[in-house]
Formats: sequence, structure tokens, C-alpha cells
Amino acid sequence: MVAHGKKVWALRGAISVERNDAQSILSATAELLRAVIARNNLDREDLISCIFTVTEDLDAAFPAQAARELGLTAVPLLCAREIPVPGSAPRIVRLLLHYYGPPEVQPQHVYLGEARALREDLAGAQ
Repeated sequence: MVAHGKKVWALRGAISVERNDAQSILSATAELLRAVIARNNLDREDLISCIFTVTEDLDAAFPAQAARELGLTAVPLLCAREIPVPGSAPRIVRLLLHYYGPPEVQPQHVYLGEARALREDLAGAQ
């Protein structure tokens, strides 16, 4: 979809979290959001929505709280639990972000920390 010269894009990101405590979850989520916003040169008014998922071993805080603390107060946010697939990476916050951007500029996905191993196939996502 292209509106007002911009296209609706979705990008992915993920970050590993050191421990299951509120500070660790919020700090890691804020780091991920800052990296996604910077790498994609996003303005707050271009953000449509964010969906966060966490692995079942992270329950000390909602990742959306970190987004609110960064000033994303007008962006709809949703948190959910990731499917607990046996052998999957522990302590991961994932992000699916929808935004308006130039039609010719592809989204730059961001995977940080131990989460880099999740999408080694995405060139430039690291």
C-alpha cells in the first residue's frame, strides 16, 4: 500500500535479555527499539504499530513499557508470548514494527546479542 508517497512496511527485530528482571527486559527492549529506529531513519509519526513477543522465561515486565518510556505514546503496542518450541533460544524479545516509509527504501531488520543467531540469513540485520 502506498499513501502520500509512502509505503506501509513491516520490519523484524529481536534481542536477547540477560536476566528475567524488569530492568533487563526494559533496557534490552529500549536498545532494540533505538537500533531499529536509527537504522531505518524512522520518525515517530511514521510508526503504525508494534507487536512484541517474549519467550516464556521472560515475565518480569512488558516490553511495551520500554516503548512508552521512549515516548511512543501514540503508537498502538501489543505484547504476547512466543510459542515455546523445544530447543528454541531462551530470553528473547522479538519485535514486529509496522511503519510508513519511502517505497524505494527496504526495511533494515535488526537482531542483537544472542538473537543474531535467529536470522543469520538476513544480510545486514546484524
